[in-house]
Parts: sequence; structure tokens; C-alpha cells
Amino acid sequence: MVSLIVSLAIIISAPNALGEEIKSGHQKMNYSVYAGGIHALNATLDIDLTKKERFSVELFAKTYGLLGKLAPWFGTFETHGWFNKGKARPELHQSSTTWKDELEVKKYQYNKDGSFKEYSIKDDSNNGSPREVDSKLTDQTTDILSATLEMMAHVASGQECEGTSEIFDGKRRYRLIFDHKKQLTLEKSRYNIYEGAAVKCTVKVEPIAGRWHKKPRGWFAIQEQGKKKGSMPTIWLASVNEGEPAIPVKVRAKTQYGTFFLHLIGYEGQGMQLALDD
Repeated sequence: MVSLIVSLAIIISAPNALGEEIKSGHQKMNYSVYAGGIHALNATLDIDLTKKERFSVELFAKTYGLLGKLAPWFGTFETHGWFNKGKARPELHQSSTTWKDELEVKKYQYNKDGSFKEYSIKDDSNNGSPREVDSKLTDQTTDILSATLEMMAHVASGQECEGTSEIFDGKRRYRLIFDHKKQLTLEKSRYNIYEGAAVKCTVKVEPIAGRWHKKPRGWFAIQEQGKKKGSMPTIWLASVNEGEPAIPVKVRAKTQYGTFFLHLIGYEGQGMQLALDD
């Protein structure tokens, strides 16, 4: 159950090429994730473009309520890198996850030309030293948060939510495929603060190489379960603040455990502040 929730938090990743320059601003979004109608996880996405030719994207997620007591999990996913002429090049991507009292830190380092530098992991069994990684898994890949930034700006420039990007996650190489469905208007609800124009698209994971399990796990498991129910994982993107990257305002994934929803409940950026009670 927890692996499915973690994967849904990470869905606020999506790849594409940037169409136009965007403002050098700062946006912070708060989300609630519901699993089978139960509030199961809280998440915060922070995007900072205020430093010249630099960017930072940080995602924080934590199990909530009864699930937080039964399955205490907390994750921080962050990328810091170069941003120039609409291209996000990661310098450091790091994930730190805590399951009960067990901490795991993974670091992915890149060179400024986009080539992969090194990967390390630190936990009870690993001391954080660089690990040997097959170049077939890392060559010409990026991290999910850099890809997210480019995609969100791509949609904000008026282009469709459609494209691919290849990601290395420490064990596997995979392709993220985004398929544009339609433009529509969303209405505010007691779960979600956003109302207005949005873009709807589906998300698909396509294995390329590495240690893939025979039985689907994580996001791949969510995807395959959704297929059986006739619904691919779906994300709605919208420009809340004109000129800033579009942001995820809603995510839906159907699984054997029920339907998962991610809802936008708070927003701060460039003189605008919204909350669920507004």
C-alpha cells in the first residue's frame, strides 16, 4: 500500500521540451492524496527559479492520519541545477526516504553538459560511496524533477502535454510517455482549490533496461492495474499564475486498492496565495 502512495506522490513528474522562456519566480503548492476515499498522504512541491541560470525543485511527502501511524513514511525529493535558455540541467538529484526508523539517501550527480557523473546510496547496508553503474542505464538520461520543470513550462507556453523523457532511478532505465487528451475547465470543490482552464493527459511508464521485476511494482504496478480497469493514470495541469510553469492541480490513478486522487489544497507564488478554505 505504501509503495503505491509513494509512487503517486512522484507522479508530479513529467517530461518534455520547453517552448518559451518563463518567469524567474517561486511557486509552492500543497497537496492531499486520497486512497479509496481516505486521506492518506500530504505533499508539498516547491519550485524556485529566482537565481540567475539556476533552479531548485523540491517535493516533500508524508503519510497522514491512521496510515501515518500504521505505516510512517516520509520522503524528500530534490533537484538543484542549471537553467538556461529553457533547459533544466540537473547538477544534483537526491531522494531521502524514512520508513519507520530506517533512512535511505540516494544521490545522483550530473555534469553541466548533461552527462551522468555518479550515483550513491546510503543506508544501513551502504556507506554512501559512489557505485559502479552501467552507462546503458545512465547515458543521456535526466531526473524526474528536472523533467517535471521542463514539462510544466512547456504546457504553460500553450503547447500540449505530450512527449517522452528517459529516467534513471538507480536500478532501472525507463521512458515516461505523456499523451495529451484534451483541454477542459475544472470547478473548485471541497477537496481542490483550483478552478479554471486545465489540460488533461495520461502517463505511461515503458521499461527500457535494468532490474525490472517480473511482477510489476510501484508506479508500474499502478499503471498495469489501471489498464485492467480501463483507465490509465491521469494528470490535470493548469497555469495558476500567468507566466509561471503550469502545475499539477489533480491526479487520478485507479488501482486494485481503489482510486487514488491527488488534490491541490494550497498555492503561494508571485503575489498570489490560495488555500482550501478560501
